[in-house]
Amino acid sequence: MPRKFFQRFLPHPKTIKENKTLQIFGDWLHDPDLWHLNRRSVAGAFAVGLFCAWMPVPFQMLMAAGGAIWLRTNLPLSVILCWITNPVTIPPMFYFAYLIGTWIVGIPATDFSFELSFDWLLNELEAIWKPFLIGCFTMAISSSLIAYLTINVIWRNSVLNRRASKSHLKKKQ
Repeated sequence: MPRKFFQRFLPHPKTIKENKTLQIFGDWLHDPDLWHLNRRSVAGAFAVGLFCAWMPVPFQMLMAAGGAIWLRTNLPLSVILCWITNPVTIPPMFYFAYLIGTWIVGIPATDFSFELSFDWLLNELEAIWKPFLIGCFTMAISSSLIAYLTINVIWRNSVLNRRASKSHLKKKQ
């Protein structure tokens, strides 16, 4: 059952409620819908978490927590899914987003070398910001939608298969 699969990986609600970073959300953290593991809350959490993971901003986890609270989806899962973008995966993911953006905008991709400096940010980012942000937004929307639909289908099929096997066992008895 999908619920048991996700419960293995999620922290206890008390741990999240005591997190100092998430204290800005106050009493909203006590909403029971944020802790449920059902088809709607898990699919919504995937959508929120993946959307925020593609946003090239700091504090993605706070954005995901706010989105989960606003949409009343599973909070821990939304926050955990932001970590798809981490120091190892950010460069290839954001370069792919840039390439998608150049394709959408219809401009050729420029060669650039990344340098972790304020000077690079001012000079190079000025040339690539539009296709980069369009690509990030496109990937955020598409990955959220695909994840939401996929989780719904997998969850629904799992429930239908479980019901079918139970009815099959009852017929044998």
